[in-house]
Amino acid sequence: MNYIKTWIGKKQIITDRLTPEMIKRFDVTVNGMGVVDERLLSGLHYVLGNEALPRDQLGVDSHPAKGGFLPPVELPRRMWAGSRINFYAQLPVGQDIVKISTIADTDTKKSASGDLVFVTVTHDYKSDDEVLISENQTIVYRDAVPFKQTPAEDLPFHIYKKSVTPDTTQLFRYSAITFNGHRIHYDQEYACGTEGYPGLVVHGPLIATWLMNLAQEKRPGKNMRSFEFRGNAPAFVDNEIIILVLDEDCTALEARTTNGALIMTAKAGFGH
Repeated sequence: MNYIKTWIGKKQIITDRLTPEMIKRFDVTVNGMGVVDERLLSGLHYVLGNEALPRDQLGVDSHPAKGGFLPPVELPRRMWAGSRINFYAQLPVGQDIVKISTIADTDTKKSASGDLVFVTVTHDYKSDDEVLISENQTIVYRDAVPFKQTPAEDLPFHIYKKSVTPDTTQLFRYSAITFNGHRIHYDQEYACGTEGYPGLVVHGPLIATWLMNLAQEKRPGKNMRSFEFRGNAPAFVDNEIIILVLDEDCTALEARTTNGALIMTAKAGFGH
């Protein structure tokens, strides 16, 4: 762990550019609209500044190999545990956007399923030296333990509800537009045979994007200024996901399965 801590402060800088076609691809992938609705573009920053490595620099799971930008954690399974995001300004179209990623912290914990290693990464999206979006991402590494289904629950009281059922095409497209090579999202044999899931895994940030967009859609006169989400359990392809807004201000949100098992919790903050 002391060696892993030497990664703290390590930076990665990637310059990208948002185009109208990228926005359209994001919209049809996430929302299936075909006509771009500005209220449904939260999470658009996930298409920008993603590292493009040759295949020989990828791990078995097709993520970038450990020991590059991310530290060489020995635990075999990696997942996006959650994020805290601040939105300061809109992403400009047709201008350079610089994504500056920094290893902010590392930590270890014990759990019932074994050791866990947490790596916190900050991502600042800047244009003309102005920070547009800042995100603190938590990545968790764990042992290869068997998948356990989250217990069913009654749906909590909610103000708004929306259901989505992601299929293989949607998962493939989201992997493509975010340049996410993790095989659990498109390789059925790997997801089930190697990592032990019952099906292809839905991307955590895709679920978070549905939560963001529903909250923003229901608050059309306000701009989302902050969003925080935590993944509780994975969701799987061809399984319906229930997106819930729990309060009138659209600040408390959840994603659940049809039997009420909790997938993700989130909090949103709004301003002018």
